[in-house]
Amino acid sequence: MEFLLVYNNYYTKEILPNLFLKIISFLTLLKTSFLPIINLLGLTHLIESEIHWPVPNSKPISAALIQQMLPAIKYRDLGLKPDQTENCAICLHKFKTRDEIRKLQNCKHIFHRMCVDRWMEQDQRSCPLCRTSLVPNYLLNVFNKRLLEDEEASSSFLEFGSEFCVINTFL
Repeated sequence: MEFLLVYNNYYTKEILPNLFLKIISFLTLLKTSFLPIINLLGLTHLIESEIHWPVPNSKPISAALIQQMLPAIKYRDLGLKPDQTENCAICLHKFKTRDEIRKLQNCKHIFHRMCVDRWMEQDQRSCPLCRTSLVPNYLLNVFNKRLLEDEEASSSFLEFGSEFCVINTFL
């Protein structure tokens, strides 16, 4: 009985992982050796999927619109005194005079342009510090109208009957 426990333990800890690694290595070798041959013979259509998915935009439509409405300026253009240096609440680094920043018009907070742009690219529409809307109040109606138009235009390719519709590939 003790022999079986020792054998099973050795088998599960040593032999199986080594066997698994050798199989994976062998499959990788096969893949790297056969793909160039398939490409050379022009048979790539045999291994490619027939469904061609559209590539999603790298950032949400709302982020692009908000970035257009909130221009980036240099920190020195704010006109603050040199002793009034502040920190970016996102990255916690002090602002330098040459840094590009975005000043939020509703709450007057300022952030590095790259920091707040990354925040917006996560489909966030509020200030990271106080949660006030990023869109200036006087531009809110324009923003909503343009957002609705752009979202309708970008989602039109998913309608039934369009070339990217999954159902059409099976018809």
